[in-house]
Amino acid sequence: MKVTFLGTGTSQGVPMIGCHCHVCSSEDSKDKRLRSSILIAYGGHQIVVDTGPDFRTQMLREKVQRLDAVLITHSHKDHIAGMDDVRAFNYLQQESIPIFGTTISHDALRREFYYAFSDHKYPGVPQLELQEIEAAKPFDLFGKQVTPIEVMHHRMPVMGFRINNFAYVTDAKTISEESYNLLDGVEVLVLNALQREPHISHLTLEEALAVVARVAPKQTYLTHISHRFGRHAEIQSELPPHVSLAYDGLQIEI
Repeated sequence: MKVTFLGTGTSQGVPMIGCHCHVCSSEDSKDKRLRSSILIAYGGHQIVVDTGPDFRTQMLREKVQRLDAVLITHSHKDHIAGMDDVRAFNYLQQESIPIFGTTISHDALRREFYYAFSDHKYPGVPQLELQEIEAAKPFDLFGKQVTPIEVMHHRMPVMGFRINNFAYVTDAKTISEESYNLLDGVEVLVLNALQREPHISHLTLEEALAVVARVAPKQTYLTHISHRFGRHAEIQSELPPHVSLAYDGLQIEI
């Protein structure tokens, strides 16, 4: 299974509009962060986790020719705003795309992209096949078991996803005992770490490292990075060997 980091930035991306801080002004390509998303490929299938505002750019950059499914973590705009561009794959493949998400996420999609769900659809609108999922209830996706893992984004439930020994958890602030149990045995973990300073709805670096210590994966990749965190090279130099700062375009084999 191959995982590609399509984006590793927070809701405003890096650089942030109108900001001239040392991170936003950096010429290091690893400090250019689109909104957080990953592409998972296995068995000839390609699955995207979240379709944020940069979805079209991410698909073009990675030269993605086929999309078999979308997993939605939650309904904030930086995770669903690019859903309309799924229609390109509808046209190429001549089929609808299954969108796996909770009832809350699906309700948001119906509101935001109402024209895709109307009784009398305009030609060319996205063809979205909504598939409802629930926390802690595994489902089959092209021969692999996917387990949704609920974490809390302040007061908002967010779904992380586990496939075999790989787990993707973003926009987390707190994790329940039940969800920690679902992460037991994970060897490769992707986890959000927004910045160093306390935040109401995201893990800080210190909090993320505490989660890593508890889950004890062989390797962790930090994502959903803010420009307030620092430059990629600075942060990476401070991390333990088994923790890496993810960056846009990074590919890992699971």
